[in-house]
Amino acid sequence: MKLKELESCLQQVDGFEEPKILLEQYPTSPHIAGCMLYTIHNTFDDIQNKLVADLGCGCGVLSIGAAVLDAGLCVGFDIDSDALDIFKRNVEEFELPNIDMVQSDICSVGSSYAKKFDTVIMNPPFGTKHNQGIDMQFLKTALSMASKAVYSLHKTSTRDHIQKKANDWKVKMEVIAELRYDLPASYKFHKKKSVDIQVDFIRFTPT
Repeated sequence: MKLKELESCLQQVDGFEEPKILLEQYPTSPHIAGCMLYTIHNTFDDIQNKLVADLGCGCGVLSIGAAVLDAGLCVGFDIDSDALDIFKRNVEEFELPNIDMVQSDICSVGSSYAKKFDTVIMNPPFGTKHNQGIDMQFLKTALSMASKAVYSLHKTSTRDHIQKKANDWKVKMEVIAELRYDLPASYKFHKKKSVDIQVDFIRFTPT
């Protein structure tokens, strides 16, 4: 499947109806989701026939993309039942048999699924304001669940901090791409229509 085809397929995925600020619910655009999944699939062969987890899956754009690219099974995890309802609707519309979902707090899910997945994909909360450090909690959980690789988006400004953590946790960290994350004005307090945030698309592997 070509990148353009994957992107146009992901444009049909419904997003958040009423995003929750406390959960930092921002949509992953079809363009960014497409780029991530296309690279994971074509460069690293970490999707096709693999067991994939999507942490903080929201409405399921990454999970659906992974399923379209023939993941053996993709399981989306999210704490928010409203987001999972939309995810469920999306899955029904796409008629994908290779997707499942689990409602759960990501920070407490890791031990039940230790090394149960080949690949973990995620666009975690960036850990701003009242969520300080949640991006690292997501990453720690992801690393405990994946036997092969974790793919994640993180603010470029936190790269040194993440590299230090990766060294502490003895995992290899590779910045695959630098992306501009176009954050739409989803909340009332946003003054601008949208704002670009520099993000790193990172691959983590056990050493």
